Amino acid sequence: TRNGPNAVRWDFLGWRGGDYRRTWFKTEGRQNLSGKGEGFDAQLLYGKLIAPFFDVQAGVRYDQRTVGGRNRPRVLAVLGLQGLAPYRFDIEPTLFLSQDGQISASFTGTYDVLLSQRLILQPRFEADAALQSREEFGIGSGLNNMGIGFRLRYEIRRDFAPYVGVSFERQYGGSANFAQREGEAISRSSVVGGVRMWF
Repeated sequence: TRNGPNAVRWDFLGWRGGDYRRTWFKTEGRQNLSGKGEGFDAQLLYGKLIAPFFDVQAGVRYDQRTVGGRNRPRVLAVLGLQGLAPYRFDIEPTLFLSQDGQISASFTGTYDVLLSQRLILQPRFEADAALQSREEFGIGSGLNNMGIGFRLRYEIRRDFAPYVGVSFERQYGGSANFAQREGEAISRSSVVGGVRMWF
């Protein structure tokens, strides 16, 4: 993903297992080539089917942010759901509890629009919020950021589908104030590209 003129962003999700139990690995991050606002997180989760089309997931997340020229790591416990809601919306609400007892949450929602049997447009919505402020991580209390995006994928096979798209993200409240203090933009747009596959 290209994230402005001086940054690269990635987003990866994978799993291993059967229909009832799975091990999930998720990571996303942003590398700012100017040295500001860098960060990434990685999650290792155990998932179990609790209802048709719904997994409960629990595990651990490692989070690292570069703020003020310093690398700041932390570890969080993770509890969330992932599945297909009514009207075929894919949703992923997640709660996080940090090693310092601070609570945050994220939500991702997507929907597949079939333009043909192989060409699929996927609108996306993402949001993050925190109960407490963590200035050293650039996180304010309340709503931190929201993003919308669109991905267009072509299923060469059901298990192999390259995609391209765009995303737009904006920070709010204390998070926006912290970003401006570090010389970062509070809104950004990205061009994305990748491959959706399983085996």
